[in-house]
This record gives sequence, structure tokens and C-alpha cells, in this order.
Amino acid sequence: MTRMTRTLTGLMTATTLTAAAVAPAMAETWDMPLAYSATNFHSAVAAEFGKCVTTGTGGDITIATHPAGSLIAGNDIKRAIQTGQVPIGERLMSAHQNENAVFGFDSIPFLATSFADSAKLWEAARPTVEKVLADQQLTLLYTVPWPPQGIYFKKEVNSVADMAGTKFRAYNAATARLAELTGMLPVQIEAAELSQALATGVADSMISSAATGYDNKLWESLTHFYEVDAWLPRNYIMVNSGVWDGLSDANRAVITGCAELAEYAGNWRSREYTGFTLQGLRDGGMTVEPASDTLKAGLQEIGVTMTEEWLAAAGEEGRAIVEAYRAMK
Repeated sequence: MTRMTRTLTGLMTATTLTAAAVAPAMAETWDMPLAYSATNFHSAVAAEFGKCVTTGTGGDITIATHPAGSLIAGNDIKRAIQTGQVPIGERLMSAHQNENAVFGFDSIPFLATSFADSAKLWEAARPTVEKVLADQQLTLLYTVPWPPQGIYFKKEVNSVADMAGTKFRAYNAATARLAELTGMLPVQIEAAELSQALATGVADSMISSAATGYDNKLWESLTHFYEVDAWLPRNYIMVNSGVWDGLSDANRAVITGCAELAEYAGNWRSREYTGFTLQGLRDGGMTVEPASDTLKAGLQEIGVTMTEEWLAAAGEEGRAIVEAYRAMK
């Protein structure tokens, strides 16, 4: 644990102890499904958020996290929260792009390729995303970006033409479309199934962060990671709006405070984890290097196509998000 991590954890603890004077009501346990492993930094932040809420509400609400899809599979988490099967959970936002294109704002290739730009894009998109979620009886608590996305292969790749025919792990509409435009074969694989799928040859390429590769020891199955910084997708924590509205003002205030701290800690950890996991891939034996100029140029052409397609699908809301973001730069 780094000094900064200890500081953030201490801050969350101190804040919740201060808030623990809230008068106890009938205690309840919130089961919180997570799609990623317990060691993933998103899951670690969610676990600390849960402790923050448990302490801060004086035990009124105990949050129990269930990582790695152990309670509910990642693809089913959002629906489970909407239907009241669980009150709270975490999901990759762009996984819902098929139901509303707005959810894919953070997976537009080469629109926001740094943490600073990702933060600006989220600022532009947040009001619209929150409105869409509210219409679905969901309340947003916090979001945390993944590190910049690179591409993994089981071979050397120097151009888009070299990508053709590889079995490509898709985790949202954007990654499936990327596969189609590059001649790869998209295969839907959830995070909890990733290592086995790659080891057994169900897929032999993917786009993701160095963090995913490090957490899953992808050097055991794949050989190359190309830094293309395509986008920084976000995970988000949401709560059933009916449950949220039924809380006391005091407990809502505690949860909001814990969410703000978790978002801060998660953003910091994502930045810290980027360099650490890139080196971890190298130490595991993987070739880690920037994409060649030819490969990058080919991907950027595809990015233009995907941006136009997303704008057409997202309509005026999507165009307003992109325009607001570009006005900040």
C-alpha cells in the first residue's frame, strides 16, 4: 500500500467516524455485485466505499461487496439493480450502449485519450447520463475511469491489415464494431471469464488497459501490448432510485460523501496503476510498446468512422456532449 493510498483510506475512515453520530435506524445489508476480481483497483475502491458507508451510517447500512461476478454476472448487474434484486452495484458504463448510445460516450475512439481529457468529457456528459439513468430508476453515485486502452495480441502487429482474422474479445458495442471494421472476429467475453477464454483460444486479442492485463496475467496467453490510448472507459456505481429515495437525509448525505471520496481515490489509483501495470506486463515477459505509425494511422481512420456512427446514433444529446467537451479544450 502506497503512502497516498494509506492517506486516502485514512481520510475515508476519519470522515465516516465523524459521520457515525447519525442515529441508528433499522439496520440493513446491501449486497453490491461487482464484475471484476477482488484485487482489481475498481473492486478495491468499491470495498472501501462499502466500509465508509457502513461506518458512516453507524451500521444502519452495511454494504457487502461481491467481486468477480460471484453474486450476479457483470452483464446482469444493471438489470438486477433496476428490478430491486440488489440495491446497488457497479458496471462498465459503455456495456449499456446497445440500449442507449449515450452510455458509449466514453468509448469514442481517440476523442479523450488522457486522464485530463477524460475528466472533461465526463463533465460534459454527466448531466445527460444522470438524466438517462433517472428515467431508468437508477441514481448515479460515482464513476472511475480505467487507464488508457491498448491492444493485446498473440503476435506482432504493425498495421490494421495484420489484425484481420484474429478472434477479438468484445465487451461493449464499440469493441464489437472495432473488430468488424478491422476484419477481426468479435467474441463476447465477460471479465470474470477472460483468463480462461484466452488460455483456451476462444479469443487471441483484445483491447483493454494494462491494468486488466496485469490483473489477469495475460502474458501467460498473449505476447504483445500496443499502447494506442484509444479511450478511457468508466465504471460506475449506481443505486436503485426507490431505495435511494427511501433513505434518511442523514444517510444519503453519508453515502454521497463516501461516493465523492471513492471517486477521488479511484481516479488517483487509476493514474497510479497505469505505469505500474505497464511495467508489470513487461516483467511478465510481454512486449510493450507504442503502436507503429502505420497501425496508429489505420486505427485513427477507423476512429473517425466510429465517431460519426456514434454521433448519428446518439442524436442531439450525443452531439451536445461532444460539442461541450470540445469547448473545454
